[in-house]
Formats: sequence, structure tokens, C-alpha cells
Amino acid sequence: MKMKKLIIAIFFLLVLPCTAFKQDFTEPVQLDWETYYKGKADNHSPFFALTVMTWKYSYESTVYRNRVSIKFQNEVSIDRDRSWVKWDKIKNEEIRSNLLHHEQGHVNIQFILLKEADRVLKNRNYSVRNYKTEISELANSISDFYDTMQRNYDEETMHGSNHKMQARWDEIIQKKMDEVRANDQ
Repeated sequence: MKMKKLIIAIFFLLVLPCTAFKQDFTEPVQLDWETYYKGKADNHSPFFALTVMTWKYSYESTVYRNRVSIKFQNEVSIDRDRSWVKWDKIKNEEIRSNLLHHEQGHVNIQFILLKEADRVLKNRNYSVRNYKTEISELANSISDFYDTMQRNYDEETMHGSNHKMQARWDEIIQKKMDEVRANDQ
């Protein structure tokens, strides 16, 4: 079992550098239009930009004397080849800046997901019999929570166009980032 998980982790490490930009997430990536938005814009989308991100986790497990030891690895990536912007819609510098700021909020939420997933998955005792199911259910629950947070962020800020709600979300995100950084220390 240990070898199978290790092979999967190595496979992800070999595949991802070809398709996505990865970074050591001790801090969230700071977006810029030129680096992260290389994809072809979806002209049917009502949105002016899309940032495509993924969270992946892997683990190695060792069972010894009816105890399971698990070593986790989490990573977040931004897929710059699938992230896009409608340049014709954001010619005004203020609109560009506001939209990039909003997209940065999505990246910051993903950073929070990474840190929280790391903390939650690692600080739990798993049963020998059901650890695979327990890990999967916990990871799905974490993912669902942050997917909902991303959707709420977009809906409440009207994709960044409601500046009052954007400022409120900026505070929420910053507070949560401060919390996960404090938990790292």
C-alpha cells in the first residue's frame, strides 16, 4: 500500500509541472495578468476573468501493530493555461486593478484551504480499518466548505463589482489568513 501511494504522489509531481504553475505556498501567490492568465477567454461567459485553481492531497500510510501512521502532502496550483481574462472588457486601469484584486481574493481563499486542510488532515487519528474512507470524507468535506466559500465570495461581491461587499470580504479573508499563519507557528 505504501508503494502505491508513493507512485501516485510521484506521478502528480511529474505531471503538474507541465500543466500548471505551482508554488511553495508559505504565502499565497500574488497574481498579475501577464503571468497567470494565458488561456483563451470564454466569450460566452458573463464574467471578465476566470482563475482556475486546484487543490490536491496525497498521503503515504504505514500500518504497524494495529496503528496507522499517515504522512500527508497538500498542494495548490493555478492553471495559467486555463485561466483567462477578457482584455477588451477591462481597458480602464481602475477596472483592471479592481478585477485583479478580486481574483487575488480567490487565490487567498485557496491558500486558506491549503493551510486548513494541512492542519485538519494531519491532526487527526485515523482507524486502521477505515482510514482511507475517513481521509476521503474529511478531504471532501474541506473541499466542499471552501468551494462554498468561493461561491459566496463571488455572489456577495457580485464578482468584485460591489465594492462595499468586496471590502467586507477582504477583511474576512485577511482575518482568516492571519489565523492560518498563526496556526503554522
